[in-house]
Amino acid sequence: MNKGFWTGIGLTLVLAVIAKLAAGLPYISLIGPLVFAILLGMLWNTFLPVKNEWESGTAFASKKLLRAGIILLGMRLNLADIAAAGWSAFILAAVSVAVGIAAVWAAAKILKSDPEIGFLTACGTGICGAAAIVAVSSQKKSGAEETAVSVAIIAIMGTLFTFSYAFLHPFLGLSDKAYGMFAGGSLHEIAHVVAAGDAAGAVALDYALVVKLTRVVLLVFVASAVGFWAARREREEGAPTLTWKTLPIPWFILGFLAVSALYSTGIVPEAVAARLVDLAYLLMAMAMAGLGLGVSFSAFRRAGMKPFVACLVGSLVLAAVVYAYVWFVV
Repeated sequence: MNKGFWTGIGLTLVLAVIAKLAAGLPYISLIGPLVFAILLGMLWNTFLPVKNEWESGTAFASKKLLRAGIILLGMRLNLADIAAAGWSAFILAAVSVAVGIAAVWAAAKILKSDPEIGFLTACGTGICGAAAIVAVSSQKKSGAEETAVSVAIIAIMGTLFTFSYAFLHPFLGLSDKAYGMFAGGSLHEIAHVVAAGDAAGAVALDYALVVKLTRVVLLVFVASAVGFWAARREREEGAPTLTWKTLPIPWFILGFLAVSALYSTGIVPEAVAARLVDLAYLLMAMAMAGLGLGVSFSAFRRAGMKPFVACLVGSLVLAAVVYAYVWFVV
């Protein structure tokens, strides 16, 4: 590991800290530190292109530190809360994941959008925004450009929907519990769910988080399925046969579940868990900055408007399905 490696790591740390501080400001708080970190990285790379010798450090941040962050994020998920919410919350989460992925992916195909961006934004819509996109892209071995554009699209879409939910919630005719499940089942990022759920009070926020975190758990199965699907395609194209060591199992996501299980036992003090979650977000913000440092804003011009429209259409379909579910079931 040479000086350039550590310079690259240091740059992602600086951008992550700036993103964390900026996330406390109005409006920026809605998109969260992760998305803002990737935007900062893209801005830096646009005006001060990253030196070749720094790339090993930024690449390490965007891959290894991301996985470490996702594992530590398990410290915010109490599996007992998900169990207590009952089958209605779990079924809603499963429906949200399936409908969100299918609707965006179908819209992308109909619009003949970039297939890679279409699939990544579909996973981000259905599961948990940027974290899902980068987790799935690592299994699918997607390019940095497609990943960064997908994350940005999800950030914009989620922010628009969050503002809409906060404004419309008095007119939706839903109880606080139902509204919370509606927000948790249809919004993109955890930050979006928190902002929209909080607009209706503590009860709505609690149910919104439970449903959203249940969707996060389902990332394990989606990422595993994507990994095996990608490996199968590689074998069909003449790639070497899989071995135990090369199985496309997202071990880092299993680590996330293991940490969640540990936190659920109550052994870890809340103060310690909170600090570990803060560390998780810092590591993930460094990963997002590293990802952004490999992309410039010209990527959006190349992608065009079709991926954005596909995500909008799919998100509207998801919102309609989830609203119908909570209206009739909750």
